[in-house]
Amino acid sequence: MIQPIVNEKQLASALHFGDPRVLALMSALCLFELLPEGFRNADLRNKVAELVNHDPSTYSQGRMTYDLRRLRLHGLIERQPHSNRYRVTQDGIRIILFFTRAEARFFSTVLAIEQPLTSGQAPRVLVQASQAVDRLIQEAKLTA
Repeated sequence: MIQPIVNEKQLASALHFGDPRVLALMSALCLFELLPEGFRNADLRNKVAELVNHDPSTYSQGRMTYDLRRLRLHGLIERQPHSNRYRVTQDGIRIILFFTRAEARFFSTVLAIEQPLTSGQAPRVLVQASQAVDRLIQEAKLTA
């Protein structure tokens, strides 16, 4: 999980590891990373809605604005001056790629376990994985 932060006196909620909406946001940002002109709210909203299996009309512009604000305050994206477009930051792409790769690796490993996790084990395993990812992200920020 990327922890909640206060940036320029603005609170940004956490981006939780394992949250399907956060994973969809991160995956969609990977697609838009190379666009020289950046992306708009509607571009990202349509792709995220598709990735979480929602009709784009049910994923509101307000919800996407909230998500864009969280991503911006966490430093994953930046708004292009004098426009309604955003681009992924250099630190953002590193964090996004790490996040999506860790998510894929972790969940593919958990899903490959032949014995199902008991209800008491699953939350502990997810908490431990989330904490490990938090440590790696914090270490990566320190060395960047």
